[in-house]
Amino acid sequence: MKAKVHSGAKKRFKLTGTGKIKFDKVAHRHLMVNKSKRQKRGSRKGVIQTSLGEINRIKGLLRLK
Repeated sequence: MKAKVHSGAKKRFKLTGTGKIKFDKVAHRHLMVNKSKRQKRGSRKGVIQTSLGEINRIKGLLRLK
């Protein structure tokens, strides 16, 4: 039986060319009227995961390890 990728993880995380994990910050989809400009501006940028434990966990969900 073929191992399946975690469907929630494949929607949230992308792998960069150098093998790092990139994802978008939360709270940038709806209810934007209630958020401050600073909060909206800060959530525009993508984030590169740096914690080694989290990287290993995410790669496990994506079946990269």
